[in-house]
Amino acid sequence: MSPDEISALPYRPNVGIMLANPKGLIFAGQRLDAAKLGTGETAWQAPQGGIDEGEDPLEAALRELEEETGVSRDLVTVEAEYPGWLTYDLPAEVVPRIWKGRFRGQKQRWYLMRFHGADNQIVIETAHPEFSRWTWLDPRDLVEKIVPFKRDIYREVIAKFEDRL
Repeated sequence: MSPDEISALPYRPNVGIMLANPKGLIFAGQRLDAAKLGTGETAWQAPQGGIDEGEDPLEAALRELEEETGVSRDLVTVEAEYPGWLTYDLPAEVVPRIWKGRFRGQKQRWYLMRFHGADNQIVIETAHPEFSRWTWLDPRDLVEKIVPFKRDIYREVIAKFEDRL
């Protein structure tokens, strides 16, 4: 795809979840599809996913959290919402390989959710797994683990939620 074709594409509506444990550490999962992103084994991220047509973003976040981590809404408290949409562009070479080339990147609503469960209640072996493994990370270490094209968003979200972590 040419740069002009890519820039004409829309952003995919999406939600992201900073899932924090009681110690203020953040959930990070290693993506199963890292090869599609061209990042090798370094493709880590927080739970995130698309917003269905007509779906409320918070409901999408709670749904995606459970779909990707097995963490149900009764195990979390929603503590904060980022006040607006954040966007990122995929690298040009990745656009044709993800979402059938229909989107240039994503526009995201972010939520901070506090996890009140036990680690064994996090189950990434779901019906449609996203992650090969997961860990808790200090927010200061999280950004460096994230795929490079998403790092600015993670910096922004962590800065906004910092006082609650």
